[in-house]
Amino acid sequence: MNLLTIARRTLALLGLSLALSAHAADASAPDTLIRQLSIETIEAVKADKAIQAGDVSKIVALVESKILPHVDFQRMTASAVGRFWRQATPEQQTRLQAEFKTLLMRTYAGALSQVKDQSIGMKPLRAQPGDPEVVVRTEIRGKGDPVQLDYRLAKMGDVWKIYDVNVLGIWLGDQYRNSFAQEIGVNGIDGLIKSLADKNAKAAGAKA
Repeated sequence: MNLLTIARRTLALLGLSLALSAHAADASAPDTLIRQLSIETIEAVKADKAIQAGDVSKIVALVESKILPHVDFQRMTASAVGRFWRQATPEQQTRLQAEFKTLLMRTYAGALSQVKDQSIGMKPLRAQPGDPEVVVRTEIRGKGDPVQLDYRLAKMGDVWKIYDVNVLGIWLGDQYRNSFAQEIGVNGIDGLIKSLADKNAKAAGAKA
């Protein structure tokens, strides 16, 4: 299993927990938030056969209505695009964010069908009271060696929002940034937008 596949799967784990929460998770402490969401994820996947089967329309609808309020998606997209984000026009930024969101949403369906008997282990939070940004460290435990899974969160008002995920030592933003930079270097920002749009269209057509 390659690193990007693992990263997509772990993002799916987090996203589903946010989407299927039966009650509002305690967002007053970042590690408490991640712990509650992680537990709900495992329980939700085990209980929902449609999600295990990769029901794209169901997952996407839940993501749109439930997940995005808990994720700083603009910052996540900007991190993936890197230094080129500031060079993009407002229209290009909007299109990049939309296509990147669609790309990630569609990875959830395949990833969720792979979730079986995993559990989540929390590590001590290394942060000081008042820190505006923290890293919450966890690991996924199941068959084989535990998988490192860390989250970057920033406090926005009274709530914490996730803006990056680390799998096995590599942050998701860094993983995408390398491939996005190569595409922009060859075809420009519009070329990256077209590439993402083409991939999304192909994925949608294959699923249909």
